Amino acid sequence: MLSLLATIVVLIAGLAIWSNVKAREIETRFPAIGEMIDVGGYSMHAVHLPRLDSADLPPLVFIHGASGNLRDQMTPFRPMLEGRAEMLFIDRPGHGWSERGGPENQTPDGQAAAIARAMQAKGISKAIIIGHSFGGAIAASFALDHPDMTSGLVFLAPATHPWPGGVSWYYDLTSIPVIGSLFAHTLALPAGLTRLESGSSCVFAPNPKPEDYVSGTGPALVLRPSAFRHNAVDVANLKPYVTRVSPRYTEIMAPTVVITGDSDSVVLAHIHSEGLARDIKGAELLWIRNLGHKPDHVTTELAVRAIERVAGLDVDLQEAGRRAEAELSADNSICPGEASPGT
Repeated sequence: MLSLLATIVVLIAGLAIWSNVKAREIETRFPAIGEMIDVGGYSMHAVHLPRLDSADLPPLVFIHGASGNLRDQMTPFRPMLEGRAEMLFIDRPGHGWSERGGPENQTPDGQAAAIARAMQAKGISKAIIIGHSFGGAIAASFALDHPDMTSGLVFLAPATHPWPGGVSWYYDLTSIPVIGSLFAHTLALPAGLTRLESGSSCVFAPNPKPEDYVSGTGPALVLRPSAFRHNAVDVANLKPYVTRVSPRYTEIMAPTVVITGDSDSVVLAHIHSEGLARDIKGAELLWIRNLGHKPDHVTTELAVRAIERVAGLDVDLQEAGRRAEAELSADNSICPGEASPGT
């Protein structure tokens, strides 16, 4: 019995040491690429692109989803929008290279407040807030708590309303004190590394994942023990949070566009996206056929048109949506491990 216990202890210690070494390697591969902004007792990592004379759009603030970091939004949007607007790409508290801060950052309203302080630190008084997936809940909370700083909202495959069921088991496990920390420091990283490519493909499906997505956007950063636990706590807390807060979405008055796909396997678009379109007066919903969970990368041009629309430019969003659907009509990538169509 003692021999078995000793073996288990050695195994746990070995996994913890290996995870720590691997986490340092991941950080070396994906270093901080922006600046650290003091938001009151802790710092947030952000890439700030100042306004140029050529700008024709108001400031833009991009909020990434669960398991992500600022590279995920900066990769598709910076090339298409640089020079047109002042932009702030930000690592949410506890993600990427941002420090976690206090317990208030365990829910979207706390993270929205942190982002508001980062904006103020960079002299951004008001912006269009663009939120993908989990970032959609933060964008909605931002509009509720900081309406004077919200000039518009663009939701991309958002997670904003209560849904049937729960979340994946590893989120619940990792969010538990002590046990969750032990799991995050031992098993999460080696298991996660085996799923980075296939898991990312599942998020994109039925649209093909860009070949350089994993190497370019750094999703491996979330596998570091502290980031993995922060991410799990965020996700585990989301449903009770949106259950409490979503009835207030009717208070949001900012111009709003919601882009979602009918093939999103990550969030239930008919609950979240249709819910936002129902709750926010004047919100425009673009329901795109054959689009998965990554409109930020797959239909970037459509998202830019949505930003332009919210900014008050004359844009035919419905026509832009039809063009996007035509481009996606032949996509048939499947999630690895799923049966291919017709089998």
